[in-house]
Amino acid sequence: MTERLSPGDEAPDFTLPDSEGNDVSLRDFRGESVVVYFYPAASTPGCTKQACDFRDNLAQLNDAGYRVIGISPDTQAKLAKFAETEKLTFPILGDPEKSVIEAWAAYGEKKNYGKTYLGVIRSTFVVDAEGKIAHAWYNVRAAGHVAKLIRDLGLAS
Repeated sequence: MTERLSPGDEAPDFTLPDSEGNDVSLRDFRGESVVVYFYPAASTPGCTKQACDFRDNLAQLNDAGYRVIGISPDTQAKLAKFAETEKLTFPILGDPEKSVIEAWAAYGEKKNYGKTYLGVIRSTFVVDAEGKIAHAWYNVRAAGHVAKLIRDLGLAS
């Protein structure tokens, strides 16, 4: 398992396909602040809630200078359906090999109903304009996380 990222660490670069099949790289956003969030699976209740919260708050985040990218281990076809169904207006990227998810330490041991298993750890990061981790949150809750992120970034009105 990769060591968890902390503020000040270099953000691991990546290039992954989005829901439309276009390659998106973190380096494409150099000079901008980026919220990168990892979620277990498209079209599941928690992941849908979280994606829709980002969608519904995207204007506020964009106006404050933050771009948003979601990453899951889903295929491009599943992401395309998810983006269309939920009318997502930010890039969601697929990492079926989990290489990027692991590089960001967003894959590891989880517990659910007393069982331990390996899976995607719901995590959110803010990458600054220079490509460094500004904030790192692991094991976030799907519901209410975007509101907390907005508060933590000092954007709440």
